[in-house]
Amino acid sequence: MDIRSHLSSWSQESWEGYCCLRGEVDGRPCRLVLPHGGLRQDRRWAWRAEFFGAFANADAELLRRGYVLAYMDVQNHYGASKAMAHFDAFYAFTRSLGLHARVALIGLSRGGLFVYNWAIRHPEWTACIYGDAPVCDIRCWPCGLRTAPAQAADRERCLAMYGLTEETLRTQYRPPIDDVAVLAKAGVPLIHVCGDADHAVVLTENTVPLLQNFMAAGGSCRLIVKPGCGHHPHGLDDPTPIADFIDEAFDGWSRQRA
Repeated sequence: MDIRSHLSSWSQESWEGYCCLRGEVDGRPCRLVLPHGGLRQDRRWAWRAEFFGAFANADAELLRRGYVLAYMDVQNHYGASKAMAHFDAFYAFTRSLGLHARVALIGLSRGGLFVYNWAIRHPEWTACIYGDAPVCDIRCWPCGLRTAPAQAADRERCLAMYGLTEETLRTQYRPPIDDVAVLAKAGVPLIHVCGDADHAVVLTENTVPLLQNFMAAGGSCRLIVKPGCGHHPHGLDDPTPIADFIDEAFDGWSRQRA
């Protein structure tokens, strides 16, 4: 299937020199960025959960390697159930386009909540996760129950999205950190890139406990720590290690099918 022809009703623009299609799925604005020269034979794709175009050299490198880059705008949903329903609809849409049954998920900052909640819900559809200073617990950000201070506006919206109160946040909320064993048992590999001076999304309260639980359940992961780096800038100057990790994850799933 030629995606550009199939989505002829979507508008076209350029992103980093690539064809970017813009349309709507399940009532949400979406983008699909297509590689030059056609898709890979296995039609691999990567899905950025938040902040399309920000610190995106890994995204661009994946496009250079023939991946499709996808984005659905579900801002201010914080990975809550309503966002997951939109994501399910978008995934079904990508299957109608013939994209790979598994997807590489990119969770930058608060995008970590989206990718981990969705992957735990659907490990069989997840090729791997690239978390970049990812939020893994709303109690850490934006709700301010750990080291980082609360972000008042985000906290109010986040609690509303999750249907939580200040009390039930403490007593009933279950972060993806606690359920990441699901991904380990499913064989989904993880890579995180984080700064050790991040005071907004604290490494030891988000990435460290998540990866500890993941490895305790037998999962395979890689952590790249940037000494002295805060929450920004995200990513790596050379995104090759990230793109290679994603390539290797897809290669692993291909070998399993074979």
